[in-house]
Amino acid sequence: MSINNSVLTTVKRTNALSALFRDRNLVIQASQRGYFPRTSDDESRSWRCYVTKVATNQKPDWNRAVSEAEKIVGYPTSFLSLRWLLSDEIANVALHLRKLVGSNHPLLKTAKSLIYNGRNNMQAWGLIVLLISKAAGHLNVDDMEEDKAAGVLHSQRALAEVTEMIRTSHLVHKGLVNIQPGVFPDAAEHNDMTFGNKIALLSGDYLLGNSCAELAALRNQDLVELMSSAVRDLAEAEFLGRRDSQNNALPPVPPEDRTGYAVREWTLQNVTSAGSLLGKSCQGTLKLAGHDEDLQMQGYNFGKHLALAWQACLDLSPFISKEDPASPFNLCSAPVMFHIEHDSSILTEIDKGLQSVQNVDYAKVYDSVTKGPGVELTKQLQKDHSQQAMEVLSVFRDSDARTALSNIIAAMGDF
Repeated sequence: MSINNSVLTTVKRTNALSALFRDRNLVIQASQRGYFPRTSDDESRSWRCYVTKVATNQKPDWNRAVSEAEKIVGYPTSFLSLRWLLSDEIANVALHLRKLVGSNHPLLKTAKSLIYNGRNNMQAWGLIVLLISKAAGHLNVDDMEEDKAAGVLHSQRALAEVTEMIRTSHLVHKGLVNIQPGVFPDAAEHNDMTFGNKIALLSGDYLLGNSCAELAALRNQDLVELMSSAVRDLAEAEFLGRRDSQNNALPPVPPEDRTGYAVREWTLQNVTSAGSLLGKSCQGTLKLAGHDEDLQMQGYNFGKHLALAWQACLDLSPFISKEDPASPFNLCSAPVMFHIEHDSSILTEIDKGLQSVQNVDYAKVYDSVTKGPGVELTKQLQKDHSQQAMEVLSVFRDSDARTALSNIIAAMGDF
């Protein structure tokens, strides 16, 4: 009887996870396309010269840069590995997610982004933490603590998993739908949203709980305090600025003097919602390696600027990918914020979303933004943060890990 139960459990897991593995394999195969060659530029060369030389050799490719970086620190780097995918909890979540297929619950979009082969792949955050760990090396650490094959500490690999779990849990929790009376009059849709909320809440709590347990197991009080402050920043980010009834962000009303409005507001929002977590994770991994506070702060600055460059890259995507202009996009993205600073009359249309962002004519906003300076200014913003991240990298000795980080930064700016 016990054998039959074991077989049944295995079959259930296989059915629930087969789609995930299939998509995962497609991601891995897609990551083999293209090649971004290693360069031998001196540290003193500027970011612009570096990008120019890369462009003349071969076009940077994001998937290839990430794939090559994973080999340096040992694949897989993510908590989305076999020991997690084959756990009872994740298998049950996968089974419940199948029941939501066909509904419009935001949890499905979040689940898809876990295995999406692009710049918004959340698993790359753990990879960044491991690469900065290997680039910096470690001091006065017991040999038993080192993962010899990857060149990082076991505690640093655990912190990389914690970083991904915190970020993923936050994004899953953001997918909760505010079910108000009359918003979902159809009974079937109402039930789908209620069920999806339960799964989002429980799965997000599960990931956050596991991240806390993993963090506590490292037995480093300073690190626990550091990462707890990053979780606090994530929570605060959800209460900044104006929001619609579903807590979707709306641009804050600019002051009479709009000079610097876009960069100031956009940076505040994205440092708290992304830069703080990646920055403090990079800072924490250097703390685990025994480095001094100065180098730890360099790690924080690197993670913060990389996260901001990453976000600027994502913000640009809807405006340069030539997709449907009427499809929704982030109204607090950098191109929109820069356009508001240039011409605040666009707020007349955006303010129609005070009750729900669905009331906004996205095609009209898209048309206005693409005709203004927002897109070019966002490209410059992305380059500025990329350059600052590259400057921080120069403090580390030349290595495969540092080169991999340089390749990832260069590939981010490939539009």
